[in-house]
Amino acid sequence: MHYVYVLQSKKDKELYVGCTNNLKARFALHNAGKVISTANRLPVKLIYYEAFMNKHDAFAREQWLKTGWGRNQLKTILRNYLKV
Repeated sequence: MHYVYVLQSKKDKELYVGCTNNLKARFALHNAGKVISTANRLPVKLIYYEAFMNKHDAFAREQWLKTGWGRNQLKTILRNYLKV
């Protein structure tokens, strides 16, 4: 399985979108400060993920979610969670 995931920084509430084939290990790396993109925004929490059978499909979804339209779609999907 390949996962596209969204983390939210507890420090600044910003979102991070990533892709991995081992979600549990990757999440641990983020919170250990070993991922440069999130190291100064710790701690982070996993707020959303999607699973894909094909890594190319997962990568394409990650790239889409990183666009302006994709971020808007993500905020629509998570609107009730992000309101809190």
